[in-house]
Amino acid sequence: MALPDYLKQGEVARLFPVLSTTSKEGRTTSIFLSCLACIDEMGFNLLGSLGVRVGKRSNLTCYTEVVCKHEKDDKDDRPDGLIVLKTGSKEWRALVETKVGTATLSPDQVEKYRAIAKQHDIDCVITISNQFASLPQNHPIPEIRKSKSRVPVYHWSWMFILTQADLLISNNSVADSDQSLLLQELRRFLLHESAGVKGFDRMPAEWPELNRLVSAGGKITQRSEEAHSVILGWFQETKDLSLILSRQTEAAVTERMKKTFLTDVSAREKDALETLRESGCLEATFVVPNAAAPLTVSADIARRTVDIGMTLRAPTDRKSSKARLNWLLRQINPEKARDLHIRMQWPGRSEATQFSFAELAEDPSICEVGKEGLQVYSFYVFNAKRLGARFTQQANFIKDLEVVVPEFYRDVGQQLTEWRPPAAKIKPERETAEDVSIDALEDEVEQLEQ
Repeated sequence: MALPDYLKQGEVARLFPVLSTTSKEGRTTSIFLSCLACIDEMGFNLLGSLGVRVGKRSNLTCYTEVVCKHEKDDKDDRPDGLIVLKTGSKEWRALVETKVGTATLSPDQVEKYRAIAKQHDIDCVITISNQFASLPQNHPIPEIRKSKSRVPVYHWSWMFILTQADLLISNNSVADSDQSLLLQELRRFLLHESAGVKGFDRMPAEWPELNRLVSAGGKITQRSEEAHSVILGWFQETKDLSLILSRQTEAAVTERMKKTFLTDVSAREKDALETLRESGCLEATFVVPNAAAPLTVSADIARRTVDIGMTLRAPTDRKSSKARLNWLLRQINPEKARDLHIRMQWPGRSEATQFSFAELAEDPSICEVGKEGLQVYSFYVFNAKRLGARFTQQANFIKDLEVVVPEFYRDVGQQLTEWRPPAAKIKPERETAEDVSIDALEDEVEQLEQ
């Protein structure tokens, strides 16, 4: 296959690359780009995450180790790949830079690729590494995200790519049997340690120090570098956690956040910093498709506790609070509720009340003590997992978090159902169409006026 006229070097991405055994990055990149070009649904999903439409008549080609014309063939400044999408007379192109294992992206290197892209009318740069971004448009490296260059840089984590492959396979979304088999092999390859793909496995180095500050009653300042670093690490972990839940449920689990935060990472950081300063907590909310409610996670530094829960609206077709509570209790398996608590919200200025599941299961009527004449309107069902010293440790905090969050959803969250008002019923006195005809309704009005 002939190279594009703006390239002086490169080759089509190979499924079986002939590379040195030490070239883990090159091998992983070539295999991925080859599969991206060969598997229709994968190309549709991944490029779709960038806002790029891949049609049925589109042609996707990927190259590796590319060198553009008029550029020096410097191995250190050579993009790892090039993606070319042709749809009719239109062509969309992206330079690709990848890192595997613990290697991180270099802002200076990415800026060089931006300059190359601008010179050769290439649409964007895509970076791939084991770093995480809430969205491909929100690059995990601030220097890259805040650059004044007009060439956009998108980011995929390897775990994002692996998760997309896993969801396509789990939901039988690949129509062609050969492409489906190829995707299964790609997933198998990415799961092997030789591919260099890994999840977020430890909080930043500033995590223990921030814990010591809060535990000692210290105040987090607005300009705290430690807090800033911890928040960025938390964002990476919550993205990884959403991908873990996606693979476990075989559904696309997403993080819920304000619309402005989707495009403005700085605003999201500022909001998270204010929450951390005021409450000493790192918070996240996950949306699981068709779940009864969003899944909320709060890591409380002072208490060294992780709270995981869901808020359900109480059923309004039941008059007493006890009856409303029983509706909830019937949905929970007592054997899975050892650390479970239920917080109830009441109308007006009446304070919330909280009991352990065990207390309420033994005597549901205790929820009404001191709340006579009031009706509970919502329940927050949650586990409070105290991690102790492990909370302050960079790696153990992540390990425990990735156990307790899926555990709560498996044991409690996925069993809960959202209350919905019962369907409207036809009234006995209005069973037929004649019962609601104009004449019948007029007679009804006259009877009421008498």
